[in-house]
Formats: sequence, structure tokens, C-alpha cells
Amino acid sequence: MKFRDIPGHEEEKTRLRELVDTGRIPHALLLEGPAGAGKFALARAYVQYLHCENRQDGDSCGVCPACRQHESFNHADTIFSFPVIKRGSGKSTVSEDYLEEFRRFITESPFMDFDKWLEALDSPAGQPQMYVEEGSELQRRLNFRTRSSEYKAVLMWLPERLHPSTANKMLKLIEEPYPDTVFVLTSDKSTEILPTIYSRTQRIFVRRYTDTEVETYLCQRGVDGPAAAEIARLAEGSLTAAEKRCGAEDNSARMLDLFADLMRKGFKRDLPALRKWANDMSARGREQQVRFVDYCSRLLRENLMLHTSAGRYVTTLSPEEAQFSTRFHPFVNERNVIALFDAMNDARRDILANGNSKMVFFDLAIKILMQIRK
Repeated sequence: MKFRDIPGHEEEKTRLRELVDTGRIPHALLLEGPAGAGKFALARAYVQYLHCENRQDGDSCGVCPACRQHESFNHADTIFSFPVIKRGSGKSTVSEDYLEEFRRFITESPFMDFDKWLEALDSPAGQPQMYVEEGSELQRRLNFRTRSSEYKAVLMWLPERLHPSTANKMLKLIEEPYPDTVFVLTSDKSTEILPTIYSRTQRIFVRRYTDTEVETYLCQRGVDGPAAAEIARLAEGSLTAAEKRCGAEDNSARMLDLFADLMRKGFKRDLPALRKWANDMSARGREQQVRFVDYCSRLLRENLMLHTSAGRYVTTLSPEEAQFSTRFHPFVNERNVIALFDAMNDARRDILANGNSKMVFFDLAIKILMQIRK
């Protein structure tokens, strides 16, 4: 991955180049920002630039042995660390076990679509993380000397998914760094990273893409202008979201159906139906449950804006969502909006804490029943 392969982010690219060119290479660098902003692609380009034997015009050459190894994901001094699923009870599980799947994944999805990674793991309902064995494996591999470069580089995707025990081992590696090792972390939710790890990193915030940048990206890939403009408007600066909307993978219609079903049953105060809805939701994987609650929060926010004078600024509703919201937005108002958002936040917290999902979603349904008619 070369810098010129990544759309936009010229300021971030300049900062990354300068770290290498000036020799001010931090032992732990964190690229943080929203999902779909190209952080891992930037991290890969930075490490390839660091290892390149013949840098040219502010980029790696692409032809030296180090660059060729990076392009095939086989650089001897580059270690990938990423969240995985345990393959079996009692078995050690580390990133190396899924390296082939990960190579295919980042080839097909260079902007790191997490849903595609779940598919690659054959676990659409799973909760990938970096288990305690990952920290031990990193420590073991970093004990070896570099083979072909001045630096070993650990490219870690989503450090917010470190198991607590793994995070403590990772902290020790960062606090007492090997002189020939650099860590490059990329995070979608940096507030969930262990604070002591976060505080010991040098950080670069990677902004979301502008709608114009997303539109240009889509047009370069053959999407016609009007369609690209509409998709870019709905993608909210995420290239992965834009790519999903280009294909059949976009599940926003299914999310909208679930949301509408909850609100209608809540308005009717149909307790048996709400209980069945909660049971159906509990059968979904936790990742899907969290994404649904996040979707609900977004739709509530947009409907509140429609209800107020700020409605003219609503820009992220799909045509189907907009049609639904023309009828629904009067029910999201100053009397209930705080309680509705609190209900969503509580549900998200309880899901992430591995709460009983039937109870979590029935509790959410009851709170909707109590608020939606206000």
C-alpha cells in the first residue's frame, strides 16, 4: 500500500511522511477516527514507507524487495494483530491463526469493512477480540531480531477490542518498548481503548471523508454521477458505507423494518408482540444488536431534527427512511427525546456488558411503550 493509493488525507499523509523523513518515529502511533476513513490503509502505507529501500517523491517506491513483500503481505518484519474468534474451547487463538483470511480480507476491503471481517471469520454473530494469548505471542515474536529492516512494525487493527488481560500485556510492551520496534494502532472507537495505553501513544486524528471525496471515489470506480452523489450523501464520510450502498449488502432496509416494527408495537402498547420482538432480537448476534441500537439512535436524532426547525439540515436519510420519517417525526419531541436516547444508550451498554439480551430488549421495548405517545 502506497500513500498515492489512498484517496485524500493529504495532511495526514504529510505528517506520516515527516515522522519517517525526520527520524522522529514514535514507538507507539495511534491513528484514530471514524470507521471507513482509511486509517488502516494509511497505517500500511506508513509502515511500507518506513521499510522502503528507495523512497521517491514522498512515497515508497513499490519495486524494492521490502515494498514487494509489503504488497504481498509477507514482509518479514511486519506483524499483523487483529480481533479474531476462538476456534474451539480451550484452544489458543492468535492473529497468526487467521492470517490467510486476514490477507484476503484486506485485499478485498482495504478500508476495513468490519462486517466483511465477520463474514471472513464465518461468524456474523460473533464478537471478535484479541485474546490473552495474543499478548504472549506478540511478546515472543518481538524478542527476535529484525530480519531485513531497521524496525519491526506491529500493525494493530482495533485495539479497543483487546481483552483486558491482553491490554495489560500490550501496555507493558509499550511502556518498555524494544528499541527496534514500532507499534501502529488504528481505532474506530478510541474512547474504548485502555486509557493507560491511549495516553502512551502519539496520536493522529483521521477525519471523515467529505461527500465530494466519496463521490469522486465512487465515480472513479464506475458509479454514474447522480447515483454517486446520492450514495456519498448517505455514506456520512465512510468509504465502506459507500461501497455497501453500491451493492446488495446494505441492510438499512432491514434495520428500518425492525425499528418501525418496534415503534408501531410500542405505540399500540401490544405487550405480547413486544415480547416476541425482544425474543427475535435476542436471537441475533451481539454485533448485530449493537449496530441496530446505533441505527435507532441515528434515526431518532434525524427525526428530532425533522421535528424542529433544524429539519432542513437532515442529510443522512435514505429515500425509504425519509418516507417513514415524514409520518414518524412528530412522535420524537422535546417531551420524550432524552428518555428515548437514554433507553438506547442503556441497551447498548447492557449488550456490551453481555447482559441477558431478551431482558435487555424487552426492557427497551417497555421504555419505548412508555415514551412514544408523549
